[in-house]
Amino acid sequence: MIESPTIAANQFILYLVLALVALFVVVTLVRAVRIVPQAVAIIVERLGRYSRTMDAGLHLLIPFVDRVRASVDLREQVVSFPPQPVITSDNLVVSIDTVIYFQVTEPRSAVYEIANYIQGIEQLTVTTLRNVVGSMDLEQTLTSRDQINGQLRGVLDEATGRWGVRVNRVELKSIDPPQSIQGSMEQQMRAERDRRAAILTAEGVKQSAILTAEGEKQSAILRAEGNAQAAILNAEGEARAILQVFDAIHRGDADPKLLAYQYLQMLPEIAQTESNKVWFIPTEFTAALNAVSKGFTGGGDGESGVTSSGRPPGTSPLKGDELPPAALTDPAQALAEARRDSEAAAKDATSAGTLGGGTRARGVTPSGGGAPQGSGAPAPASDDGGSPQAPPATGAGESQPS
Repeated sequence: MIESPTIAANQFILYLVLALVALFVVVTLVRAVRIVPQAVAIIVERLGRYSRTMDAGLHLLIPFVDRVRASVDLREQVVSFPPQPVITSDNLVVSIDTVIYFQVTEPRSAVYEIANYIQGIEQLTVTTLRNVVGSMDLEQTLTSRDQINGQLRGVLDEATGRWGVRVNRVELKSIDPPQSIQGSMEQQMRAERDRRAAILTAEGVKQSAILTAEGEKQSAILRAEGNAQAAILNAEGEARAILQVFDAIHRGDADPKLLAYQYLQMLPEIAQTESNKVWFIPTEFTAALNAVSKGFTGGGDGESGVTSSGRPPGTSPLKGDELPPAALTDPAQALAEARRDSEAAAKDATSAGTLGGGTRARGVTPSGGGAPQGSGAPAPASDDGGSPQAPPATGAGESQPS
């Protein structure tokens, strides 16, 4: 049985309609189911009016009734605006590049309160930046970035609050002054560095001079202390030698012949140097020759065996222990005391130099009779409390016969 062409055409049309209906049902189901990703909010309108805000998850829409108006990103966004020319208070044009960190907190306000919130933030940033920088000069603009950032953030956060946008941070990425001003700034910076280098060099020279002076001061103090101690020891040694010679002469009771002979031996030393043209003979030279002649001829008091003082020759004019022993300090003990005093003086000088010369070095009182005054040497104390005077150069003043 052969089908007619009319029946075949009707069946084709039926199949086509069924396919279209199935496709329509599939498309409607697809549009009715909406999956919202994380950190994204979708604004849904029903019959042209705001219906609800869909958060992350699976949602169903009524086909041909509900419509998605916009998809809003809830993450923090970073927008870099192109450089903007700004005039400072000293009439210089600087180019400032800004970066804004913001986040949408209310998707409905961000969609319905302003047409393009990014463009609105950019224009608001430019105008606020010109107001803030216009009240500063170039130096304040370059050194007050934190202050400018704070003022921009406060103004932007207040203005964008009703847009459902929160401005977290505002940063000035670059501030570029004119090329001529940059050259002047480089010259100023170079001059400032040269000035600092000169100041540091001067400070180094000053410290070096101070340390050198302190070292010379300590050296002079120690040298003076050493000279003082050496003079004290020399004076003590000479005093000990003089007293021992004086003691030996009086205990040995040298006769006038020996003293006169010693006196004649010392006379040639007066004219020892080559520069001496005249030789002065002392007034007592004749007396010394008289004593020598008497000694060789056997005249004088020696013939009777009794001196002019009424004592036999060779006996001491002092009886027993009338001549007190030398009361000088032992040389080893005096030297040890001098060393201790020198070390104490060195410590005082070192501490005085460390403190910067604020305290003068204290003088140290030497041992063994005190510091020398003038050119005299200290005299030792006797056993009976007296202080014997230094004897004359020779002992002939007592024993020389009249």
